[in-house]
Amino acid sequence: MQKRFIGAIVMAMLMLPVHAQQLQQSATIEGHPNLNGIWQSLNGAYWDLEAHSAKALDDFWKMGAIAAIPAGKSLVKGGTIPYLPAALKQRDQNRATWPATDPEAKCYMLGVPRVTYHNMPFQIFQGGGKDDLLMVYPFEATNRVIHMTDHSAPPVDTWMGKSDGTWDGKVLVVTTTGQNELSWLDRAGNFHSNMLKVTERFKLLDSSHIWYEATLEDPQTFSKPWTIEMPLYRLIDNDAQLLEHNCVPFADKLLYSDLMGL
Repeated sequence: MQKRFIGAIVMAMLMLPVHAQQLQQSATIEGHPNLNGIWQSLNGAYWDLEAHSAKALDDFWKMGAIAAIPAGKSLVKGGTIPYLPAALKQRDQNRATWPATDPEAKCYMLGVPRVTYHNMPFQIFQGGGKDDLLMVYPFEATNRVIHMTDHSAPPVDTWMGKSDGTWDGKVLVVTTTGQNELSWLDRAGNFHSNMLKVTERFKLLDSSHIWYEATLEDPQTFSKPWTIEMPLYRLIDNDAQLLEHNCVPFADKLLYSDLMGL
């Protein structure tokens, strides 16, 4: 039943321009905030969750100013990520070997919460209060179901883990566990282990803004839980839509350069 429901709302949403959806969309669904729509973060979190200055990418000097990391403010409450000493060394190693070792460069799924503040928009499909939600992302055709009733433990670790949702008043709370240890949190080498637990909070501020928070707990990597926060903005273009980013062909040379004789 839930699979048929998700398929029906996906087809219905795709058949209407997003602007038309805005005009017809009610503020609530069965008493819960209506989160349907296409959303995007507008900050530098996908480069680095912590504060960072603009920086040149020396290995790509032929691209000039195009190949530069833009400056960004910290999205971390308290400013810095509380790494354990050994984990901080691993973060520095990840940073030193970027971009070749970044899972994003290899076209792997981004994981939670990175998939939310990636530099591409994502879409939320929401039905009734007890129905599962669906979140769809262009990068690597990723999607995740927010399980509103099935809160069983994930059977195995995966790139996206298992996301369980509940309503805390007018806030959608999503808890994700069961992610593998291979994904990163940004392009700056920030990472986690497979013990990561992410608790996201989606609070609808008005028709065009969600206040987003994510608390990360991982005793193997961090000395204490820590939280990021940012606004998400609804796309209101007349023809706003997700465009798939099939990145597999772009990663072939990176993944198989030795076999290709490059």
